[in-house]
Amino acid sequence: MTTFPMARQRPLDPPDEFAALRAQDSVHRMTYPDGHEGWLVTGYGAARAILADTRFSNRPELQHQAVPARAEIMKHVKDIRQQPGMFLRMDPPDHTRYRKLLTGQFTVRRMKSLEPRIAEITEERLAAMTPGCDLVKVFALPIPSLVICELLGVPYEDREIFQRSSETMLSLETDAEGVLAAAEELAGYLYGLIARKRAEPDEALLSGLLDLEDDELLGVAILLLVAGHETTANMLGLGAFTLLTNPGQLELMRDDPSAVDNGVEELLRYLSIIHAGPVRAALEDVEVDGHLIRAGESVTISIPSANRDSGAFAGADDLDLTRQPNHHLSFGHGIHQCLGQQLARIEMRIALPALLRRFPSLRLACEPSEVPMRSDMAIYGVHSLPVTW
Repeated sequence: MTTFPMARQRPLDPPDEFAALRAQDSVHRMTYPDGHEGWLVTGYGAARAILADTRFSNRPELQHQAVPARAEIMKHVKDIRQQPGMFLRMDPPDHTRYRKLLTGQFTVRRMKSLEPRIAEITEERLAAMTPGCDLVKVFALPIPSLVICELLGVPYEDREIFQRSSETMLSLETDAEGVLAAAEELAGYLYGLIARKRAEPDEALLSGLLDLEDDELLGVAILLLVAGHETTANMLGLGAFTLLTNPGQLELMRDDPSAVDNGVEELLRYLSIIHAGPVRAALEDVEVDGHLIRAGESVTISIPSANRDSGAFAGADDLDLTRQPNHHLSFGHGIHQCLGQQLARIEMRIALPALLRRFPSLRLACEPSEVPMRSDMAIYGVHSLPVTW
């Protein structure tokens, strides 16, 4: 491989090249945009093994980026890459220290305690919908944004700042100067918020982390704030688009409460919105599926490809909301598995069925081919979704 496949032939399926590659092998040599000779992983077993193996580092300064736009940016954003508190980009023991601080805040019990408030927010957003509205703007984006703001203690009225900054930073079309400017804007806002929390602590999550230094708390806040609304918002928008174009599966989600949990897991597997990574760097020589990955070599894992591996999922290219078991990799695997995965699941389990039951005749207000897809973003989804009923 000389390029990482990004162009989709169909909006809900990974690029066709991945199926062809999986038919050959699970691990492939790939030349990165900067000339680095690394690897591309397309098979489920190899992806799961690498994600669980601490001999592969998540430190960005050791990695090479497979997507040309990100490769160019990462040459210029050293300060962002090494931001204290950005524990997703750390290895143990640093990662372990930050993760332990937050694990208690994201327990299944704590997340379940948020269900009544999430249901209330969902009802408020449903009431705001009108025929012809953009589902992303009115429903999919506000729900997780409101939830993460309340959880962290971020004023929702300031949402335009973090939504605008995160969208700029996650765009595959933003140059290094634009990424740095967006990061500085978000950091400036959050430093001010941290100062206010120190002066007047509240019961929200950020106030519970005031023992951290400001720079550390900034890194934690950016990670949780951006990941906490961007990922779930895109799953809600793209999930709704998927169901509206698969009426039989939509009926299951709408009419069969017992299908909701499995349905959410299947949408997570089928859609796999983290479509341009993750990347790991080998810290020592490691053999994976018969391939020797040498120390220092980067490995890019295609989550959409791994989640469509027929060796792991029967009928992998079919959307089946009754699928069980469903050990997808959409939240990652190993020590970096998504901290907020239970919150994301709860938001989807509440919001999607509520949407479909409130508007049983919900349909697209345009042709499916006219829906603008987020192929230009690090997190896949729909830019907008006009709906009516």
